[in-house]
Formats: sequence, structure tokens, C-alpha cells
Amino acid sequence: MTATNGLAIVRTVADLRAHLGDWRRASGSIGLVPTMGALHEGHLTLIRRARELSDHVCATLFVNPTQFGPNEDFAVYPRDEAGDAVKLADAGATLMFAPTVEEMYPEGDATRVSVERIGEMLEGEFRPGFFTGVATVVARLLIQALPDVAVFGEKDYQQLQVIRRMVADLHLPVHIEGAPTIREDDGLAMSSRNAYLTPEERRAAPALYRTIGTVAGNVARGENPDAQSRWATEILTRCGFAKVDYVTVRDAETLQPWPGPMRPGRVLAAAWLGRARLIDNVPVA
Repeated sequence: MTATNGLAIVRTVADLRAHLGDWRRASGSIGLVPTMGALHEGHLTLIRRARELSDHVCATLFVNPTQFGPNEDFAVYPRDEAGDAVKLADAGATLMFAPTVEEMYPEGDATRVSVERIGEMLEGEFRPGFFTGVATVVARLLIQALPDVAVFGEKDYQQLQVIRRMVADLHLPVHIEGAPTIREDDGLAMSSRNAYLTPEERRAAPALYRTIGTVAGNVARGENPDAQSRWATEILTRCGFAKVDYVTVRDAETLQPWPGPMRPGRVLAAAWLGRARLIDNVPVA
């Protein structure tokens, strides 16, 4: 075990469980915040929320290979463990679990967790296997740590709903807390992948948030969701987005097509600017 600014760092499941066991024997509650690193204010807000909900906060730092497709950015995904450790300590975490790939997926590993239906649409359609990778690693982290609460951001809204479904289906004894999306001053949702944007692309990027916000307001006032999705795609294309994977209005819980105002709705979108694929979402209101 090593330490940085009061933050203990462990790299094996055995050491993680030993450290958390000490907390439990002292009757302390445990909050878990899984991350892939390259931390920004959005991640740190999750740490602070976990600190509000628990006595001790463990953050995980693991770039999970099973959620990346063969042509995606696993090899170049931003990594800064030393800088991340300082940020975690400053935000209130007291333990960082930073395992190797071999620790999380040991030789002979053969088990995967698949969440049907809600994990097969939208991101699951455009990134086949993505949510199987997410569900598998999150299930392992929850079982390894057995936290009282785990905090995830609403920025990855479908991921949050997939994890909630998985936890309910597997009867895992953990509360899943969703935290609001943290945005730049111009509305762009904070993301580690924003580092891929060129200056020109960065100026165009806030159009995604503005556009889906307009869609949310329009459908709340009775406009046709499909027509609004087509309009949003045209607007984003004019704003410089090279490809719009989807802009869609869905039921906020099931992510099936939104049945109307009797159910809470969510506008979700994914679109490409250069080599950055941006996702965002807003409630229908």
C-alpha cells in the first residue's frame, strides 16, 4: 500500500478488502465512486457527494478494457494517476483502488454480466458490447468493495440506469446514487474525452446541450418527439457535428420511447465532433 496526501492507494482486491474491513469494524459506512481516471470537476463532485452520504470514500481508478470496442480509444484514453490521486485526496476520498487489468481479469476469466433490453438500445446499439463491459466491471467493483452507497453521474445517464437495473436484478446490497451533470460555463457537459476537441470544435460543442434543451422544452409543450429529433439532427449538423448517432426522447427509467407526460422523460443524444464522441442528456421539463 502507498499513500499520497493522506490518500491510501491499494492495487489488489485483498488489500482493498483489508482496508475496507478496518472501516467496517469501526462501524463506518462506505461510499464508492468508480472512475476511469483523467479526473475533472464532474468526478470530484461525485466524491464530495459520496462523502456527504458515507463516513469513508473509496474511489476506483481503472480504465476498463472490456467496455472499449476494437476501433475505440482504449490505448490513448487519458491517464494521469499521480494527478488524479492529488485531486481525490483534496476532494475527500481516503482510499484509491487502482488495480491492474490482470487483477480485475485474471487468467482464465470467463464471466460477463449482460443487462438485456435497457443495455441493448442507444449506446448499446452504437457500441456493441459496451454495457456488458460496464456491467461486468461495476458488478466486480461492487462485490469487491461491498459499499453502502455507490455514486455515478447522470451525464452517463443510460449507464446509470443499466447499473440500477443490474443492482436490482442481482439483489446487490448497495444504494446507487445519481449525481447531476456538471457543466462548463457554456453548458458543455464535463468529460475526459473533451480533451480530444480542437479549439474550433470546442467552440461548437455547446450546441449539443442547447439543442437538446430546446427539444426537452418543446416536447414538454406537446411537440412531436420524432419531429423534434429530426430537427435536432439538422441543427447539430449545421453547427459542425460530423455525425449524429441519435437524439431521442425516452422514458426516464426504462429508456423505452417516451409515452408522454404521464411518465418522466429524458432527451438523450450522442454526436461526433472530430474524433470526440459527445453524449449528453436533459430531463423533459
